Amino acid sequence: MSDHHVAAGLVLLAGTVLAIARRYFARRLRPLPARGWIGLAIIVLAEALLFLHAGWFIAVYFTPIAWTGYILMADGLVASIRGESRLTRSPAGFLALALWSIPLWLIFEAYNLRLVNWTYVGMPLSRSLDYLGYAWAFATIWPGIYETTDLLEALGFFAGRLRPRSPSTSAARAFMMIAGLLMITLPVLVPARVGGYLFGSVWVGFVLLLDPVLYAFDGPSLLRDWERGVYTKLGCLLAAGWVCGILWEFWNYWAGARWLYVFPIAQDWKIFQMPAPGFAGFPPFAVECWVLFETLRALKARLTAAGSQPEFARTQG
Repeated sequence: MSDHHVAAGLVLLAGTVLAIARRYFARRLRPLPARGWIGLAIIVLAEALLFLHAGWFIAVYFTPIAWTGYILMADGLVASIRGESRLTRSPAGFLALALWSIPLWLIFEAYNLRLVNWTYVGMPLSRSLDYLGYAWAFATIWPGIYETTDLLEALGFFAGRLRPRSPSTSAARAFMMIAGLLMITLPVLVPARVGGYLFGSVWVGFVLLLDPVLYAFDGPSLLRDWERGVYTKLGCLLAAGWVCGILWEFWNYWAGARWLYVFPIAQDWKIFQMPAPGFAGFPPFAVECWVLFETLRALKARLTAAGSQPEFARTQG
């Protein structure tokens, strides 16, 4: 890989950080709380130790360490704007988000067993240390996306409104679900040499499949937002995917234990480790992460509500 491609990545990263920083300093109402400074210190210290080659632990676990610091920093930034944040508002909910992040990401790891879009290198030889690294790294994915989305919303990105639209029909929502189901199943049904080109449909398919479910459950549906002319959540999720994507690739490039992309597209033009077209997958991936977790929350709410009904109401219903 040429240095020019790394330089392109650094320019993209710098532009992204500056755009967020400019709006943050214009909107900040309170000092950054301690966890924000601790998060920043973790990132800076981890990067310094990595470049000083200060032992295998930093090299192997650099990515989850950096993301732990980032999540704390982002949460602190939100608190300095809003006065509260996801971590302070519901520590138990934040822990659930981190824990569910692991099995939710394993869905995509299962797809990768068939489609072979990425592989991991530089992991320690001990299986227990491998599992620690995987679990820690996977547990930061959903919190990173949610905290970044919170930050972008607090900064007022995509805060406008469009003209409300007519409510969608049940037939239209059924069509969305069928299209989503096809998109998540087709890549594993076709020959592997063809499916390797279709991983992008997996990044979108769960959104089409599950957002109508959220709509039916009266959950936080993006489709319902669109009908109301509100695009804040969708816009911030897409932007959060970009922010997290560029950070994932930046930190991954320097880490001792990292992933490599092996999908058969643009392997001769990479930004960090990612073939340039692959960056288009990060925004819809963030939307998909949100839809997956919100569907779990909606299902839990419905099951809890059903379980709390009086016995007479359940037998009559």
